Amino acid sequence: MPESTIQNRMIYTPDSLPQKDLHIYYLKGHLPCKATDSANHFLGNWEEDGFSFLFFSESADHFIEKQIAILPDIQFLDKYTMTYEEWHGDKITTFRVNRFIIIPPWEKQNQNSVTTNDLEIILDPGLVFGTGNHPTTNDCLEALITLWYDGKIESILDVGTGTGLLAIAAAKLGCKKALAVDFNYLAAKTAHNNVCLNRLEEKIIVVRGRAEEFMDKPLDLMISNIHYDVMKNLIKTEAFLTFRYFILSGLLRSEARIVADQLKRLPVKMIKTWDRDGVWHTFLGTTINL
Repeated sequence: MPESTIQNRMIYTPDSLPQKDLHIYYLKGHLPCKATDSANHFLGNWEEDGFSFLFFSESADHFIEKQIAILPDIQFLDKYTMTYEEWHGDKITTFRVNRFIIIPPWEKQNQNSVTTNDLEIILDPGLVFGTGNHPTTNDCLEALITLWYDGKIESILDVGTGTGLLAIAAAKLGCKKALAVDFNYLAAKTAHNNVCLNRLEEKIIVVRGRAEEFMDKPLDLMISNIHYDVMKNLIKTEAFLTFRYFILSGLLRSEARIVADQLKRLPVKMIKTWDRDGVWHTFLGTTINL
């Protein structure tokens, strides 16, 4: 069952830099949440497909050895030490996409060039991939700008929300109600953290759960910047056509062709498409009432 609103202690405080170094332990198996309650310097646990990545700001060899000894289903695979920016693959700094200015919290006090037309978003990616710089995320932000000129959007479903950036962007544009969903617990916690940083708790609810469990909600727009294997099944559901608009992204060329063929067989109309160097594809469309 999906969890309700995610409660979260911030991974980083808004006015401080992120951790300089990360100590990452790669384990096979599921580590119970309570197992890390007493861990020193613990930052978070990314779980996926039966594997866990535990993040610490300092070495935690003794703690990991203890957990492996008392939890027979846990197996140590590897350990990595890298900087925060190496984990994300790039320097995390302020950048602009159309009207949106995405600012990490540690640079907030340095912003002097924001105009009245700009929409400022504070984004702390924490340990979750998705700083906003990926081409598909940029195109989704552009799609939101395009859509707000095309029609009135009061409610959205953001599946695979990650850091919560797209739900926050929609709220900044004027969306009154957003449901941000991610199956990964650490991603949901991070998204909730960013909702709080932007003081949008009254507009955005973050939940942990599977995308399929929320498709039947009566909302105006569905945003899906998510794995193709999940997206192709969402499009097949009857609930997909209950949304007035949709943004589908995160698609490689071959995947985009299949999705385009799926959409041709449905009562939908394309508003705009994005093609980044023939690699990444994004669709913005609307359903047609028959």
